[in-house]
Amino acid sequence: MEMKKAGKIHYLEPQKMMKCGGAVMGFTTRHEGVSRPPYNSLNLGSNTFDSPHSVEGNRSLLARSVGASLDRLVTVKQVHGTDLLVIDAPNPDFAHFHALECDGIITNQPQVLIGITVADCVPVLLLDPVKGAVAAIHAGWKGTAAEICKKGVNALKELFGSASGDILAAIGPAIGPCCYEVDAPVMEAFKKGASGWELHAVPRGEGKWGLDLAAANRRQLLETGIIEENISESEQCVSCNPDLFFSYRRDQGDTGRQMGFIMLK
Repeated sequence: MEMKKAGKIHYLEPQKMMKCGGAVMGFTTRHEGVSRPPYNSLNLGSNTFDSPHSVEGNRSLLARSVGASLDRLVTVKQVHGTDLLVIDAPNPDFAHFHALECDGIITNQPQVLIGITVADCVPVLLLDPVKGAVAAIHAGWKGTAAEICKKGVNALKELFGSASGDILAAIGPAIGPCCYEVDAPVMEAFKKGASGWELHAVPRGEGKWGLDLAAANRRQLLETGIIEENISESEQCVSCNPDLFFSYRRDQGDTGRQMGFIMLK
């Protein structure tokens, strides 16, 4: 991925997806917004104690920078589940979507900017340039254990007729196994849900493991039939990069949110 600048916004752009054209997408950093510490400065998360006016200002900056209007920026109330919001018809009023409890958004509608907010969890973007459909998925440990990425890919197939070989995916910045330590309840949830726990968790003694959430989601994408060469990954730990990213664990909960965003032109 490459660091890009659009307007005032700095973001990581997945080059493999951009080569197909037809969409704008990326993963924001924490820079060039209007929020004050500890949310400085491009906090895009409404579920924080930041000023709502600052968050709205930041969202407006992002929307304008990528050629969208603020009233067509769609986010949802993320609850670490696997429900997906599907937007498959023109809808002039998107405001009511913000209160829906979902952890992914899928659409085939142009000029609808969909986004998910994160501060450690894994942001995943999907693009089918053939059928003209996109998705933004929020995968924390609960969503990953419940295989939300697989559900997102399968929804593209079922709703829009997407083929695995046509879908491109990007895994954005998230907390890495260097900083993400989990306990036995997380392990048990993974063993009941997602496969490959042993491949993505390193024992650290006393019932603790270092978990690679990004790798677990990458495995799920591959298991749906997405081609390995069609997956981009940032490989940056947000906790290790305080100058670039917010991190919930590092900042002990009082922090802002990045956004993974995508929009069909």
